[in-house]
Amino acid sequence: MKTKPETTCIIIPCHNEAPCIASVLENLKKHMPEAHYVFVNDASTDRTEKIIRENADENVTVLTLPVNLGIGGAVQTGLLYAWRNGFDCAVKFDGDGQHLAQEIPLLLEPIRNGRADLVIGSRFLTDNAGFKSTFMRRLGIRIFRVLSRLLTGRTITDNTSGFRAYGKRALEFAAQYYPAFDYPEPEEVILFLHNHYQVEEVPAAMAERKGGKSSINFIKAIYYMIKVVFAVFMAALRPRMESR
Repeated sequence: MKTKPETTCIIIPCHNEAPCIASVLENLKKHMPEAHYVFVNDASTDRTEKIIRENADENVTVLTLPVNLGIGGAVQTGLLYAWRNGFDCAVKFDGDGQHLAQEIPLLLEPIRNGRADLVIGSRFLTDNAGFKSTFMRRLGIRIFRVLSRLLTGRTITDNTSGFRAYGKRALEFAAQYYPAFDYPEPEEVILFLHNHYQVEEVPAAMAERKGGKSSINFIKAIYYMIKVVFAVFMAALRPRMESR
């Protein structure tokens, strides 16, 4: 009796990533040719969607949102697509070129071996000489590291990493409960641990973004920090949830 091959959906949320989106797709095709790629175009105003469609094949799906929902809404759209279409696992992969497709098998390995439901690619478990972060981001990572320890008893070294893999059970849960607002990653960690899912980190190399620039200045960084810290505490206080 033949075993059904595992199906993997790679979710790429993107907003105005025209300078680098073609190279992101090329990198994925080179290292994960067997996967299906879902680009969630978050109401881009540049040529992002056009470039994706020009380079698309039968393994590419483009979901274009009519209004900009932000990273949380875009990711949840991709997770819902993967869950409703019966994929065995999913990987969240940034559209700005920071994530490396050759690292994806490292994230999938703990899921395939049954050790984890959610796997986070951590920049702090390996030498990431090619990746540099801002002072505010480094400060935020340290704060969320302490909070995850206080609220769950687990130290997660890279709560803000968006490079994540979901097993089938985690995919169903995330599709329903993913925090649909800006910078949802730290809250997602708390939700998964609070609901007794197995979360594991693996070392993951990352690169500088290949195009565009961050829209977050110092004032916005402070605002988002306060907002996300509040959301993390609320996630820890919520009753445990079950997939519907």
